[in-house]
Amino acid sequence: MRLSEPRIPPLDESEMDDEQRYVLERASFDEPININKTLVRHAKLLKRWLVFAAHVLNKSTVPARERELVILRIGWLCRAEYEWAQHVVIGKAAGLTEEEIDRITDGPDASGWSALDRALLRATDELHGDAFISDETWNELKQTYSDNQMMDLIFAVGNYNLVSMALNSLGVQIDPGLVGFRK
Repeated sequence: MRLSEPRIPPLDESEMDDEQRYVLERASFDEPININKTLVRHAKLLKRWLVFAAHVLNKSTVPARERELVILRIGWLCRAEYEWAQHVVIGKAAGLTEEEIDRITDGPDASGWSALDRALLRATDELHGDAFISDETWNELKQTYSDNQMMDLIFAVGNYNLVSMALNSLGVQIDPGLVGFRK
């Protein structure tokens, strides 16, 4: 973790007003997690961001395994350990293997990736480094992905880049039971 203490601590339920409780209840987790308990301090922001985040996470046209591949890669590139810890669990549920999750940290040039996985990881790296997917990577992805999927891919990487900035800067701590970076 970049910070060992939160800069803005998660809000305890006893401190929440009615609006904060309402927004947190709709954040779609059985138990509130630290990111939402932190962001609920700005309930209007959390409420509006959750709509977009729900699309990226649950309504995207990108298959779940592929979505989690790019989310984990952008989390790694941003050194967002909280994001990594959360999405290792989600990624496994979406079909990523332990070996693939470990390999994400090595990037698109690591051996063992399919052509599509390699292109997805390369697109994530390009978006992170240059805010642009190269023609070569674009054309490779377009052999499989529709226009809507390309847009969902870009917005997934962008959303989780933003989330990583917030998590790192706010010092959101990993929730109990989750594991951060292993490398």
